[in-house]
Amino acid sequence: MTQPNHQLGLIALIKRSRPINLITGPIIYSMIIPLLILDAFVSFYQWTCFPIYGIPTLSRKDFIIFDRQELKYLDWISKSHCTYCAYGVGIVAFVSAVIAATELYFCPIKHRAQSCPNCAQERHYMAFNEPDDFDFDARLEQSRVKEAGSKPHRQRP
Repeated sequence: MTQPNHQLGLIALIKRSRPINLITGPIIYSMIIPLLILDAFVSFYQWTCFPIYGIPTLSRKDFIIFDRQELKYLDWISKSHCTYCAYGVGIVAFVSAVIAATELYFCPIKHRAQSCPNCAQERHYMAFNEPDDFDFDARLEQSRVKEAGSKPHRQRP
């Protein structure tokens, strides 16, 4: 009988990971430093300048959404990855919104062409709610194959 994802131990999680993920993980997580610095600087900018210009301030909590921790089918490491991604994606969206509000104040001219055709990246996202025994790893692999248009990665035994 296999254990649900949330009951797997650290060694089992490492064994089931692809080597490339283990190698690039530290690089990915090192981005937390620039994200924290960006968050601090943009928040400071908004708190100090927006009131001067009369621009309504934006709330970070509207952009950073920590809801995947509620999913029972995720193991604790996947939940920590989700926390990191929610923060990173949320901060970048927050920064983008602060910059857009600044641009609207100083230069409300539309661009001739859409400046970011892939901004609404509607990828192959899966539904939020899945049963507790949902096989997250299998669905993740399916999503990667669809996105890459390649053959599935070989699973480790």
